[in-house]
Amino acid sequence: MKRLLIIGAMLAACLSNSAIAQEVRVVPKVDLAKYVGVWYEIARFPNRFQDQCTGNVTAQYRKRSDGDIDVINRCKQKDHSTDEAIGRARVEDAITNARLKVRFAPDWLGWIPFVWADYLVIDLADDYSYAVVGEPSREYLWVLSRTPTMPDATYEAIVNRATEQGFDTAKLKKTPQQP
Repeated sequence: MKRLLIIGAMLAACLSNSAIAQEVRVVPKVDLAKYVGVWYEIARFPNRFQDQCTGNVTAQYRKRSDGDIDVINRCKQKDHSTDEAIGRARVEDAITNARLKVRFAPDWLGWIPFVWADYLVIDLADDYSYAVVGEPSREYLWVLSRTPTMPDATYEAIVNRATEQGFDTAKLKKTPQQP
């Protein structure tokens, strides 16, 4: 009888975590020529590497001749100075281009696997006006736009789709974007 209760409890635990157990779904296709350029951060999950950012967060992507992508992240800090982080992204899934690895460590450390982080494009407007980026553990999430603001209805629809994928969207914090 105890074994049956234990098995039942384990089964119930597995079923209750089914949304989390599902793999994060990426978009079917990303055209990197359309994806490169400047993106404005509309919202993000708080994270330690952006703690100093108070607003005006952007990400600029530039295609490299070797097929990788230069990543330049900028933000305004509390003292009104600009912080800049320069990184590199590489495509992990050439069929969709929606699964990338990104690193901000120096090139000479690029051979170490743990310096590369997952970058999954999980939502993308047909016209590339917005993108949503997450990763498999669902600890990080970014809502990006080609413009500093986004219509509320668009934002809410994005949040709903991310929630359906198991992201705790209550953690999203909107990013101030000011001239």
